[in-house]
Amino acid sequence: MSRIAKKLIIIPSNVKIFIKKQNISVKGKNGILENTVNKKVKIFFAKNQLSFKPIFECKNGWAQAGTTRSLINSMIIGVTKGFKKKLILFGVGYKISIKNNKLNLSLGFSHLISYTLPKSIVGECLNQNEIILKGLDKQLLGQVAANIRSYRPPEPYKGKGIRYSDEKIKIKETKKK
Repeated sequence: MSRIAKKLIIIPSNVKIFIKKQNISVKGKNGILENTVNKKVKIFFAKNQLSFKPIFECKNGWAQAGTTRSLINSMIIGVTKGFKKKLILFGVGYKISIKNNKLNLSLGFSHLISYTLPKSIVGECLNQNEIILKGLDKQLLGQVAANIRSYRPPEPYKGKGIRYSDEKIKIKETKKK
């Protein structure tokens, strides 16, 4: 069983946290993030430290406290450092370009695919086959990357498609007579 909920979060000096009942907002140099905490979790704030406990002992109280701790820790990292994901287009003729926060993807279809990035996500093209997505919110950034990847996921025989930079694709052997 994980003990992540029992770990304290030490808050950096340049981060401000506001707690109002079950709503928490974290403000840092990169921006502000807000979240609503589960009713089963109580947050204690003292001496630049956050601790979490379930309000009453129930079956999944500590699990909810651990989830809350991870979410708030990600919020603090997001407003101080930020998050980034790198996507690579692998295939002949696959291209990506960005203009005015709008991605134009050429993925071997008969048409171009346009994808508008949310306001809090910034895209940066390194070349025609690589893009870096940056943002404060880890969950939103992962969802945007997954949405872009879903247009052409890597196929198992040649490995063509959109992949994460750290993703390993297992290539299958073709059928033989």
